[in-house]
Amino acid sequence: MKKFRGKYRIPSARLSAWNYASPGSYFITVCTKKRKNLFGEIVNGEMQLNDIGRIASKCWSDIPDHFDNTELDEFVVMPNHV
Repeated sequence: MKKFRGKYRIPSARLSAWNYASPGSYFITVCTKKRKNLFGEIVNGEMQLNDIGRIASKCWSDIPDHFDNTELDEFVVMPNHV
């Protein structure tokens, strides 16, 4: 029995001819469900992370500790996306 029975399948945005296991730079955006502002708020033009935002930032920063040959470049945590 399939767990989700195709419920969450969406068309892939990946380039079919590209091997995503290859070295390269990737631009990634992760959004919150229904774009809810879960990570903090913008105050006077600056992002103020809340506890959840600090956790998101720490988890993102820790990615190279969990995956060999991974390097992070710049990233930003916004109210509803990383």
